[in-house]
Formats: sequence, structure tokens, C-alpha cells
Amino acid sequence: MAGAVDLSALKNRAEASARSGTGQSAAAGGGQSPGGADGANSWVVDVTESTFQTEILERSMQVPVIVDLWADWCQPCKQLSPVLERLAQQDGGRWVLAKIDVDANQRIPQLFGVQSLPTVIAVANGQPVEAFAGAQPEAQIRQWLDSILDAQRDQLPGIRAAEQGAQEQQEEPEDPRFTVAEDALERGDYPAAESAYQKILDAEPGNEQAKAALAQVRFTARAESADPSAIERADAAPDDVDAQLAASDAELAAQRVEPAFDRLVRTVKRTSGDERNRVREHLIEMFELFPEGDERVATARRNLASALF
Repeated sequence: MAGAVDLSALKNRAEASARSGTGQSAAAGGGQSPGGADGANSWVVDVTESTFQTEILERSMQVPVIVDLWADWCQPCKQLSPVLERLAQQDGGRWVLAKIDVDANQRIPQLFGVQSLPTVIAVANGQPVEAFAGAQPEAQIRQWLDSILDAQRDQLPGIRAAEQGAQEQQEEPEDPRFTVAEDALERGDYPAAESAYQKILDAEPGNEQAKAALAQVRFTARAESADPSAIERADAAPDDVDAQLAASDAELAAQRVEPAFDRLVRTVKRTSGDERNRVREHLIEMFELFPEGDERVATARRNLASALF
């Protein structure tokens, strides 16, 4: 990607602005979003053509700016954007996510030479350095981001500033109960991990961290043994609850989120009593795998409520 797009003229203006102190770039976490909110809100920003220099080029003098080029009609974009937003919040200002609606800002994709959506471009020190196209698994995106941070840490001062700030905020000691569960998970011992998280919930039913982790462990264990042919078998036997649950896991493992949700909502409509409750609980546990505010979950929750009542 380096050299494919020449932003040197804009970069020079950004550097001049930073030297004069008029730019909004700051060490991670210290900048402001277009709405003026400090802190975490400044790590995910909506960018337009008029704010391109301030929000992307000037910020990229301090930390990498990950540009998410999306459109409302692009379904893979709707899968990728929530993942990027979640990772941006997790990294606490080590990089900034700049979201760009290409339909409303057509000159920006032209500037980068974008040919398909979604496209994600990393800008550092005023120049694009890495990019990928299409929705990618979260683990692969995590690896991609880490490689950029490692490559730019000595060049961009905001990365180390954010990491130092995050380290200083870790004032609470690690909960040993979670350590036991995480150690089991690293060993691939899913039953032990599930048992450890369940013990936490037995003692603290309102522990959201343990609840989310338990859902993740259970799904990971099922996903590793998910059989893609389960979808075909379930389609041939719509009244087979076990087949529908297995098929929904296979669809979710293949990142077919909406079909997985819709399958279980339809199954709820066809069932009653204990079977209906079993499907409902399976679907709600799936919801726990996604961040709060995910539109796909919100839609599925409304559909589930309609199916139940």
C-alpha cells in the first residue's frame, strides 16, 4: 500500500499544523471527536471530506489511523465495522478508527484508489502503510493491527503514551477465579473453563464479564466441532430442534450471523414448552457473543419477542 497513494502534500500541511499547535492531533486519548467528547469516544470517529486532514492525517502523526471505508448497502461492511469498533475500544487509544461513508464522501475512496467494499486502510505518519479488503475474522484483524502497532511504535509517540496510560490504570489485581478459567481455555480444556466461569456466576449471578465469557466458551467448543452439513440436514428437518441448534452454530461459525439468528427465531415459532425455552436460551446465549448495540442482535431480539408473544 505504501506509495500507492501520494498524500505527501496533505501530510506536509498536517505536519505544519502540528508544529504550529493548531491541529487537533494529540497523544492517544487526548484528542477530540467531531462531537467534542474526550476519551474513548475519540478513538472512533466519523470522518468527512472536510475533516479528512484533521481526523486522519494530523492524528496519524501520533497514532495509526485505521480508515474503515463503508456504505449502507454493503452487507459485509455491517459485519466488519462493529468488530473494528470493538477492537478500537479494547486498544484504548493505541490507534484511531476513522469511519467513512463512501456514498457521502466520494472523493476519499477515489483518493485511495478503492475498488471494493469494505476496504480498511492503515495510515501512519501521513501515508497509507497497510490495507485489506473484505470482511475478515476478528483474530486475523487483531494480528494485522498488532503488526502495524509493532512497526510504528518507535515512529509514532502516541502508541507508547496510550500503552503507558493503560498500564497505569490497571490498579485492580487480577481475579484468580478468572485466571483459573483463562488458563483452562488456553489449554483447550473447554469443560474446565466452562465450569470455572459457571462457579463465578453461581456466586455472582450479575457478573457480566463471566456471563459473556461463559457464552464464548460454550460457543467456541461447539464451533470447533460444527459440521457444515448440519445446515442441509436442518433444512430437510425443520421440526428437529437438535438439528436446528447445530445448524445455527454452523452458520454463526461461518459468520452468517443473520441466518443463524433467523433460523432459531423460526424454530421458536414452531415449538412450545421446554423445547421452545431451550431454543430461546440458545439464541440469547448467542446474543452474548456480540457487543452491546449490535444492530443484528437488536433486530433478532425484536423478532424473538414477536415470536414469543
